[in-house]
Amino acid sequence: MDIRKNVEILKEGGTALYPTDTIWGIGCDATNEEACQKILKIKNRPEDKSFIILVDNFNMLERFIPEFQEVCYDLVDLATKPLTIIYPNAKGLAPSILAKDGSIGIRITEDPICLKLIRGMRKPIVSTSANISGEKSPTCFDDVSDIIKENVDTIVEANLHREMNQPSQIIKVGLNGSVELIRK
Repeated sequence: MDIRKNVEILKEGGTALYPTDTIWGIGCDATNEEACQKILKIKNRPEDKSFIILVDNFNMLERFIPEFQEVCYDLVDLATKPLTIIYPNAKGLAPSILAKDGSIGIRITEDPICLKLIRGMRKPIVSTSANISGEKSPTCFDDVSDIIKENVDTIVEANLHREMNQPSQIIKVGLNGSVELIRK
């Protein structure tokens, strides 16, 4: 399927199975509450668990993080592998993807497929592992459960046989600029 058709499905509130810069993911428009609820249902995921979203650059990120900490520029510049940063007080995103404290994990992706989806939508996309909650995260398309494949609205068919790495490193940044390592 053409990437533009995938983007149209996402714009219409659909969900997608797609390769990311880390593992296979399920995504949707991160500002669309109804689409985010579909992902919770597909994954059988507890509603109190937050999601990660992907953006294409700092400009997009800063639209959703009103109290952006300058240290984040350095963290991203110095990262040697994909880095997700948890930011406090997110705004403009679907409520169900935020943590109870209003924070959200955001990764600036460099993956060409993810960039096409994000830029086509002009919005951030949800990026959660393409597994049923509690199961192992898939590192290749063949490892993705048939339940997931059958329940998403579209599958981005680029790089179906590409082996993925592992989940991103996660760092939490506080309003005071504090930095805490969550996942190495």
